[in-house]
Amino acid sequence: MLVGLTSGDDAAVFRLTAEIAVIHTVDFFTPIVDDPYSYGAIAAANAMSDVYAMGGEVLLALNVCGFPADMAPAVIIEILRGGAEKVAEAGGIVAGGHTLDDKEPKYGLAVVGVVHPDKLVTKAGARPGDALVLTKPLGVGLITTAFKGDAAEPAHMAGAVESMLALNRRAAELMQRVGVDATTDVTGFSLLGHSSEMAGQSGVRFRFRLQNIPLLEGAQRYAQEWLFPAGTKCNRDYFGCEVGFAAGISEEQQMLLFTPETSGGLLIALPGESLKALTDLFAAQGQPFWIVGEVEEGRGVEVEK
Repeated sequence: MLVGLTSGDDAAVFRLTAEIAVIHTVDFFTPIVDDPYSYGAIAAANAMSDVYAMGGEVLLALNVCGFPADMAPAVIIEILRGGAEKVAEAGGIVAGGHTLDDKEPKYGLAVVGVVHPDKLVTKAGARPGDALVLTKPLGVGLITTAFKGDAAEPAHMAGAVESMLALNRRAAELMQRVGVDATTDVTGFSLLGHSSEMAGQSGVRFRFRLQNIPLLEGAQRYAQEWLFPAGTKCNRDYFGCEVGFAAGISEEQQMLLFTPETSGGLLIALPGESLKALTDLFAAQGQPFWIVGEVEEGRGVEVEK
């Protein structure tokens, strides 16, 4: 076993041969959008993201479903079609799954991927001097919460859906060409929660520059209107002791960085001398990226203006 219960990483990893390790992960959640096809596709992209965070490729997936007994079959078909087509986009197949009756819809995937054992990337390898690169903007959690309260502008919600539907596959492939020290995907524990885990497992300090952290259009506005999901406070309560903020960073800006994301981007730590090679590859392939900070000696996470 290369990665298991003791490491708290993004997925379990088991070495099969000298050249093949299997990555296994599972994720599912309740609807965050109205359109059933988009819901299925977003849930699938989110579930597969753990494979990409560890530098792997998706092979196959099994549906994990809970649907109300009276849900229209046409709606269920669209959810499953969205998931299957997103897995196909990733180069994998859906090979079955399991469904049960549930009062509230739930959908996701159990995913199997592969990676060469020598190219496995975990949360634990960040080193002082590394640069920190983020591949998607933040704000999905705020925008979808505002949407549920009928407070989100359609254009803002459309931007959030587009971000959630985007796979992390290309970013994972390109980072493997350069070689990186550590990676995680930014999802329910927020940027600060996941980076706290990454910094802690690596025995280093992460320093972010607030002005360099990208936000989806509308996110700042909904933060100012205090439309945070309940998970924001949970993340701050749990991870807040590991995070320091520079003077002048407002409470709503702090809370935004603790807000859960769905199908978020990769947070990558890589040596400074490799940064240009990675960003050149990203730029050439049309992969969005933002250099959001660096790794230092110490512990915890610091956010400066």
